[in-house]
Order: sequence, then structure tokens, then C-alpha cells
Amino acid sequence: MTSEIAPPPRLLMGPGPITCDPRVLRAMGTQLVGQYDPFMTATMNETMALYRGVFATANEQTFVVDGTARAGIEAALVSLLEPGDRVLVPVFGRFGHLLTEIASRCGAEVHTVEVPWGQAVPPEMVEEAIVRVRPKLVACVQGDTSTTICQPLDDIGRICREQGVLLYVDCTASLGGNPFETDAWGVSVVTAGLQKCLGGPSGAAPISVSDEAAALIRSRKRVEAGIRDARDDDEDDVRTGSVIASNYFDLAMVMDYWGPRRLNHHTEATSMLYAARECARLLLEEGVENVVARHRLHGDAMAAGLAATGLALFGDQTHKMTNVVAVEIPERLGAAGGDAVRTRLLEDYGIEIGTSFGPLHGRVWRVGTMGYNARKDAVLVTLAALEQALRTAGVPVPSGEGTAAALAVYARAAA
Repeated sequence: MTSEIAPPPRLLMGPGPITCDPRVLRAMGTQLVGQYDPFMTATMNETMALYRGVFATANEQTFVVDGTARAGIEAALVSLLEPGDRVLVPVFGRFGHLLTEIASRCGAEVHTVEVPWGQAVPPEMVEEAIVRVRPKLVACVQGDTSTTICQPLDDIGRICREQGVLLYVDCTASLGGNPFETDAWGVSVVTAGLQKCLGGPSGAAPISVSDEAAALIRSRKRVEAGIRDARDDDEDDVRTGSVIASNYFDLAMVMDYWGPRRLNHHTEATSMLYAARECARLLLEEGVENVVARHRLHGDAMAAGLAATGLALFGDQTHKMTNVVAVEIPERLGAAGGDAVRTRLLEDYGIEIGTSFGPLHGRVWRVGTMGYNARKDAVLVTLAALEQALRTAGVPVPSGEGTAAALAVYARAAA
């Protein structure tokens, strides 16, 4: 007979998901109510208001898409793009390629500007491509965990505004741990997930849509020509363009669901709504700037400790995400040895770190300090365990230097 589920104790110090904040788990265990219970609709309204603070926006259309972070990405792109639209994607890691794939599935004409993994895309490259391609949309990742690089967005947002181009940003891996200014940077649509710096589980995708982008989305047809959508009670309402190819990810319908009309679209994932609300509440309670500073402190301590252990940091450190760092796997280990060290960390110490994808697979480890795990004890325990795992694998490492270097970062911050 199958027993009650009992996951082993783990300290998740990879690129995500991370160890869930216990307060978020408690919120998820709260009892369900009906979909149109006053408590439910009030909770939805509270969640919208909280995420306006998280995203630093006044956008009315700020809510949660039910599904993983990728559901938010797909909802944004399938609702914004029509077949033949030109899209420009700055690519500096795996998730830029993901945006390219999803935009292509929407029938868009996709153009890219690419830099080697480990670098950020210079804004002048984006500007030149915008002038040359004349896209409807620029779609960009802020923090790409495959490379641990954080793409600066303020100049790209300014360029998009000057050129009359919409800007979509996926900040799944960076929101909460790195500065993000939706309105100040001119971001048209932004989506995220809970399982990184927000300290929650995967399964809900916060989103914010500007008035301009919302109007464009609402202008799209919802059904095939000649079939009236029962939710449309305004006979003068005229929509143009192609039908949005998804029902579930049709943001026009989802906005009606979250809006004052509460038009039925799907059954809200209530427990995930509670989780999303608690993630945002905790972040704002601590203060956005304080949360970013906490991620920066523990990220700096982890990076210093890894370097002192003798591991080479990967990529342009001036554009490194605060919440995850990549290090080169020692050559003497090779790819198989790198996986063996990760396995030893997991089996002997219950600690998980990540490998990477594509050209970096087997070349780097990715070590995260995010959300609930952006704390001193998690950093020090991980560094001590990794040092021992490396020594066991035959890699000569200086004894205690990693934790000492991390402690020095904390001492300077406290001085």
C-alpha cells in the first residue's frame, strides 16, 4: 500500500526551485472557499494590490495566471502576438531561446540579437536591431539562470518607448532579488514565478499588463468569425485581428475574470492564490529594497566563499544576478565528476546545487541564495559541505577558506 508522501529533508541551493518559506506553506494549507465567496474575491483583490507593489507599478491589470512561470510567459506572448508580427529577442542564455520558440509558435517573425553566454546584451545592439527590424514587440529575460546574468533593462525600456515598441520581460528568476521597476523602465508586460526569490512553490505566475498592452490584447478577437462570445454583451464592441490561439491563456478573458465583472473563465487555483498572496505580503512586509539588499548580501558572501575555495566564477560579474552564481567545474573532475560531486552533496548533506544547459552543461555549477534560503546559515553550510565534497573527489581545496571569506563579507556588512 502506498504510504503518505514524505519528501526527504533538502536544502535547495540551486537555481530554483528553492526551499519554500514555511509561512507560504502554512498559507497553502488554509481551507478552500467558493470561487465567488466574498472572501475569495477579496483575496484576489488583495493579491492584485500586493503585486502592484512587488512589480513597482500602477497597472490596474496586475494579477496571477494559474500555472508555472512558463504559463505566464505563454499567456503574455500568445495574447500579444499575431501571425506575421515582428518580434525582437535579445538572447544571452537558454531562456532567450525559450522566448524565441514560443514567439515562433505564435506565428511571429522572430529576430534575435545574441551575445556569448556569460555576457549581457548591450543596449546599443538592441537599438540598432529595433531600427532595422521595426518589431511590434521586444521580448527579453531579465535574469537568465542558465548563465546567472542579469540583463540591464532601463536603457532598453527607454529605447522601446522612443521607438514605439512594446516591451515584454520575463523576470521569473530575478524578481524580488534584483531591482525591478515596471513603470519607471517602461515595461509593457511582465511575468514572473514564485519559486525563486519570492520564496514560494512553482505553480502561479504573477503578471502585470500596462494600459496600452491591455487595450491591444482586448482588441483581439476571442472567437472565430460568426460565433458570438456569450461574455460580449456590447453589440457595438468591434474586435480586429486574429483570434487568440488559446482559451486558457487568453489574457483578455483572464482580465475579465479578475476584474470587477468576475466573468467565469476557469476555477481559480485557490491554494496557489493563497501562496502567491503570502509571497507578495512577506516581500512587502520586509520591504522591496531590504529584500534585494538581503539577496545581494548573501549572494556576495556565497560568491566570495566559492572563489576562496578555489572555484573560478563564470561570466561578467558586473552583470551577475544577486541570487545565483555560476562557477567553473574544476577541470580534473570533468562533466561526470561534476555530477558526482553534486550527487555527494545531495546524498551526504541533503544539499542541492545545479548544473546548466546547452554550451554550459557539464562546465559550470550554479549555486543559488534566494528566497527563504538567502540567509547566513544556508550559505555557510553549503560552502562547508561543498569543500568537503570536493576534497573527497580529490580536488585540493584550502581548508576553511570558503566559509572564512563568506564570514568576512558578513563582518564588513555589519561594520
